[in-house]
Amino acid sequence: MESSTSTILPFLVILLAVSHASSDSFQQNFYKCLKSHISAPLSTCFYTPDNPSFTPLLNSSAQNLRCLLPSVPKPELIFTPLVESDVQAAVICSKQLNMHLRIRSGGHDYEGLSYISKVETPFAVVDLSKLRSISVDIQGNSAWVEAGATVGELYYRIAEKSKIHGYPAGLCTSLGIGGHITGGAYGSMMRKYGLGADNVLDARIVDANGKILDRKSMGKDLFWAIRGGGGASFGIILSWKVKLVPVPETVTVFTVKKTLEEGATKILYKWQQVADKLDEDLFIRVITQVGNGAKEGEKTVSNSYNALFLGGVDRLFQIMGKRFPELGLQRKDCVKMSWLKSVLYIAGYPSSVPPEVLLQGKSLFKNYFKAKSDFVKKPIPKSGLEGIWKRFLEEDSPLMIWNPYGGMMSKIPESDIPFPHRNGTLFKIQYLTLWGDAEKDSPGKHVDWIRKLYSYMSNYVSKFPREAYVNYRDLDLGMNKNGSTDFVQASVWGPKYFKNNFNRLVRTKTKVDPDNFFRHEQSIPTLPTAAKQLRRGAEIPIMMGENGKGTS
Repeated sequence: MESSTSTILPFLVILLAVSHASSDSFQQNFYKCLKSHISAPLSTCFYTPDNPSFTPLLNSSAQNLRCLLPSVPKPELIFTPLVESDVQAAVICSKQLNMHLRIRSGGHDYEGLSYISKVETPFAVVDLSKLRSISVDIQGNSAWVEAGATVGELYYRIAEKSKIHGYPAGLCTSLGIGGHITGGAYGSMMRKYGLGADNVLDARIVDANGKILDRKSMGKDLFWAIRGGGGASFGIILSWKVKLVPVPETVTVFTVKKTLEEGATKILYKWQQVADKLDEDLFIRVITQVGNGAKEGEKTVSNSYNALFLGGVDRLFQIMGKRFPELGLQRKDCVKMSWLKSVLYIAGYPSSVPPEVLLQGKSLFKNYFKAKSDFVKKPIPKSGLEGIWKRFLEEDSPLMIWNPYGGMMSKIPESDIPFPHRNGTLFKIQYLTLWGDAEKDSPGKHVDWIRKLYSYMSNYVSKFPREAYVNYRDLDLGMNKNGSTDFVQASVWGPKYFKNNFNRLVRTKTKVDPDNFFRHEQSIPTLPTAAKQLRRGAEIPIMMGENGKGTS
């Protein structure tokens, strides 16, 4: 035994020394390259693990605490660009040194892919949090917003200039606008105006060659791809020019909670039949949770109907009385407020919290969690709902959110942008399970629970493909491995996120990033043979088989 140990220990010491030397080399080479390209002192924007600010910075905007555990690979360095040309330098240096990059704007990626890498190390993170300027042009009904700004900051700056303008993006106010729009960006005005990505006028992006492109210079295919085709596949978003939309000076909000004992199943069954057909000024989502039952020691399931209406109470009551009287909405449930205050209300802030909280730019709600998503085309029967309740009562802290479609979402063609979940969709489901510090190292039972729930739901949701929302990343659907993006692998999960738009995304990726510089576990793949032929000017057809998988 002593002989064996004495043989192993020197080997481990050598291995650790080589690993440390490799890390130093990685950091030093990147540092030297950046120094030759940027004028700002690197001490203000270059962080390595031995810097006291490294871990706080890494953790600062990470939403899913599961992705910050010690067992998860960490970046060798974090670079925080101060100006656009710094982002160019990061791409140029990474390419020269063959270093892998991850790009983070707000840190809300559900699988942490903007700041961790499960398949490719070493890697560096380009954190865009210092690029957060916002310029609102009320006369032009538009705003330029840099990638590191949050949607809450954008909402605040719009309302600062006008009480009758808004933007139809996310409900969670700490979302980084850069990555948010790349996945679609839905919110409480989606039934009226569509997605955030449907309301983009222009963009600035750093491509795989380190060039800055705008809408005109990037061409129609790339401009199409970045608005809903998922983040970090085509380049680094620097800023978006977004289209502002009209909002009333006063809107109405309400939340009505119904437990199983109060007829939750029957009411939700009716909601499924009307939610997508209601007036497009009305958005009623359903938040399902487990709480204390009527008797001590018992649990029950509750559905909270959380709504925004772009109008007054009288018209709201006319609509609800005619289409959804089963909810039992009363005037005392309704609150009138400004559109900006409604942003805080829908996000779950107490009424006493001032709008200035939106300028903090950081999430106040962080958890260990696993999430999944589905799209529903026909109402789930009551027996199916009862099966959900049964499973919810078996889990510690489950959460489910149903978001209604219809309205403008049904009018925009599936191929207008890469986000394809349009006409025929009744609502989207987000499933979550959350856990605390005590179980941070053993999340297995919770992940197993949500996977079983997802399996149970297969009979009630979209099929061929079973659709999913790309901004709710789910690596259970499949992933690229070993630093490569194989088209065959990606054709398993790609059509779930993008349906037939996956074809055009692959073609665009092959054209603009043939060497696959921008890549991660679920990035859009290139076609290797296509890349070679495209360089020669040839075209490669990509067709979709009946099963939703691509062929070439």
